[in-house]
Amino acid sequence: MTKNSSFSLISTNKIIQMNDVSTSYDSKNFALEKITLSIDRGTNYAIVGQSGSGKSTLLKLMNGMMIPNGGIIKIDYVSPDMNNKKFKKMMHTIGYIPQSLGLIKNITVLDNILIGALPRLNKIQSFFKKFPEHEIIEAKRIISLVGLTGKENRKAYMLSGGEKRRVAIARALMQKPTILLADEIVSELDQVTAKEIMNLIADAQKRMNLTAIMVHHDMQLALEYANRVAVIKEGHKILEIGVEGDTIVDFQTGDMTAEEIMEIHADDTKK
Repeated sequence: MTKNSSFSLISTNKIIQMNDVSTSYDSKNFALEKITLSIDRGTNYAIVGQSGSGKSTLLKLMNGMMIPNGGIIKIDYVSPDMNNKKFKKMMHTIGYIPQSLGLIKNITVLDNILIGALPRLNKIQSFFKKFPEHEIIEAKRIISLVGLTGKENRKAYMLSGGEKRRVAIARALMQKPTILLADEIVSELDQVTAKEIMNLIADAQKRMNLTAIMVHHDMQLALEYANRVAVIKEGHKILEIGVEGDTIVDFQTGDMTAEEIMEIHADDTKK
């Protein structure tokens, strides 16, 4: 048979796959140990756990900022590693929003968002930050999408906490990603603003068919927006759950009661 010889890619519904992944910051103590999970393309996946449980480390493994000590990670069949040429070519398809947001405080909203377009520029354009007109038009379209119309020329340091998060989301969307990683994007926000940001991400996810992986402290918020929620405790994935109708479905047998699942982060969210 020769008809398959023209196939150049293998597609999978599982955009992120981890199998027995362990990693350490000091080669002595595991930050994560024996993590196995798979994330469907185009879904919203939440990672919930207390401070220091390893949630942020999981995102760093997914975007190639860290390399596991053991186990296998695949992003569309490619290992996330900064030294991997295939991964370097697809890095721009992973939008990453760190806890710090990573905004440049002394430049405008528009200029912060245009940073997301840098991978598409040639060397000269990139060096001088000379963005083509079509990229500026796209940035302004995204500014409207995230609800920041009229604030294009405002410096980042002048924005409220919720507005800064909208800029960080817009910058990530400017990359034209297939995956969006967000680390505690709604932490320290009041409940109303947090819901606005989560609604914004949910809307962008549907419009762009994104796969969103978000780190949370708030289990209730995670269950409200995510298709599945992984619970991380002391570097181990102890549970994977989701909501179907009015029922919380346990996809991974754990040793916690429903009450313990919902209350595990109560102390953290009050801080």
